[in-house]
Amino acid sequence: MLIRIRRSSDLRESDVTPEAVYQDRRRFLQTSVLAAAGAALGPTALAAPAGMLGPLRKSPFSTDEEPNDFADITGYNNFYEFGYDKADPARHAPKLLRTEPWTVAIGGECARPGKLAVEDLTRGIALEERIYRLRCVEGWSMVIPWVGVPLAAVLQRYQPTSRAKFVEFVTLHDPEQMPYQRRGGLPWPYREGLRIDEAMHPLTMLAVGLYGKPLPAQNGAPLRLVVPWKYGFKSIKSIVAINFVEQQPRTTWSLAAPREYGFYANVNPEVDHPRWSQKRERRIGHLFKQDTLMFNGYGEQVAQLYAGMDLRKYF
Repeated sequence: MLIRIRRSSDLRESDVTPEAVYQDRRRFLQTSVLAAAGAALGPTALAAPAGMLGPLRKSPFSTDEEPNDFADITGYNNFYEFGYDKADPARHAPKLLRTEPWTVAIGGECARPGKLAVEDLTRGIALEERIYRLRCVEGWSMVIPWVGVPLAAVLQRYQPTSRAKFVEFVTLHDPEQMPYQRRGGLPWPYREGLRIDEAMHPLTMLAVGLYGKPLPAQNGAPLRLVVPWKYGFKSIKSIVAINFVEQQPRTTWSLAAPREYGFYANVNPEVDHPRWSQKRERRIGHLFKQDTLMFNGYGEQVAQLYAGMDLRKYF
């Protein structure tokens, strides 16, 4: 199994330190004037150098695999609001997307709906670094050290009612900032959804950064969903609305191509995409393909969510 619950003594310095810093320990020691403060926080957190997010808790949910480097993660993206080539988001999003100020509306079947600044959405919840695998439906994968908070900790504040069976997420719709929304192609704004038990699962997180830094625009700044056992298109970027709903929400890719992209989108090597196999994947930066794991390797944690379901029908 590629995921294990780790003791704090098992964790590496690099688990909570940005790539460029932990690869050069000498530079880290020279620049991190907060090292002493970090030690005072104890074995589960380390204060961040200036310009970084922090303090960050070490997560027991992290994989032991080596993360992709920052250049791969930020330079190879799908974010069709900014273009169709993998390099387009990095070329265009940092110049076009305005992430300050940014508000998120919470509504639907909950007792405490509201609209608030993104920094207030996660205020008071400890930031964690979680090193998760990401598997794209296109057949490539990465390992990414996200920074964020458990989604459940945020949703519980708004007191979803018993009628809340699903959670819907909506991306910003602004063709001035996201010019490819003018071109059609997909039903904008981008929408995604989870069943309420999926949303509340401990692995599901809202990410605000990666490699200890604030989330880059091309990776979904300032706030994105991360659901590591599902194909990457479920992890919606640049969220502006979260709604508790009674009925399964209509999601962008299942509307655009329902034969190819189901609502659940669980990583399943036994269910091929109509146009390609899902049995193997290409890890970015690696020469050879590797086997794709059921639920992207997170089956021990999430398989019980789908007990009794036909995962070929509910793909």
